[in-house]
Amino acid sequence: MAREGSSIDKTLAVLEALAEHHRVTDIAAATGVSKSTVHRILQALVLWGFARPDGLGSYEPGPRILTLAGRVMHRFDPARQASGALRALSEATGYTTHFAIRSADEAVYVDKQEGRRPYQMPSRIGMGVALHTTAIGKAVLAQLGDEDVLAICRRTGLVQRTRHTLTGEEDLLKHLARVRALGYAVDDEENEPGIRCVGAAVFDHTGQVLGGISISTLAMDSTMSSLEMRAPEVIAAARDVSAALGAADAPGPMSRPA
Repeated sequence: MAREGSSIDKTLAVLEALAEHHRVTDIAAATGVSKSTVHRILQALVLWGFARPDGLGSYEPGPRILTLAGRVMHRFDPARQASGALRALSEATGYTTHFAIRSADEAVYVDKQEGRRPYQMPSRIGMGVALHTTAIGKAVLAQLGDEDVLAICRRTGLVQRTRHTLTGEEDLLKHLARVRALGYAVDDEENEPGIRCVGAAVFDHTGQVLGGISISTLAMDSTMSSLEMRAPEVIAAARDVSAALGAADAPGPMSRPA
């Protein structure tokens, strides 16, 4: 796409293109910036350490990019980046919303926004929850390959939390196939009696699944079908969080292997 605008716009376009392209001609084609301007910008980026010549007429990202990225990521707080989308989702639906990050074989709540209902969910920030029993957890598992899912199952033992919990490996794999197709997961009183949730996966800047967000309510307050009607909003909020975390393009339904 052709870049119109200031020299700063063109410099940033070239710097971004350098992540995937190395030849001046390819960078010019990707950015719409003339080859002479690309070459001039690259020379400036080399002086600043953001690019380096490879000795063969092409360029690679320079060490200063890694240094800067390291400093930024050291201060990067996923919960803070997600809070706006989480709050907006809670306000739009009236339900309690959660953001959890995968930690080994469980998910840990890192943010929670209470809904407008006259009750509060028993969850709390810092609480760890099983992957196979929760909407967030199943949304995470659906983004993994079957072998990875089975390895987790065998480590955790698929503990039965309620009479609705999926405790069989094959049943869980079939369920996750449906999650992939829909783009969201449900918890229909599978983790705690009387609580229902809808969740969607969140991805990080590398494109890998990081965790997920969800809406939660008491079963007596909402049927599963009415809660699932809000799934598009949950998916959209999860994409917003993924974008805030640097994910270029969060995968959609059926984009991951079964």
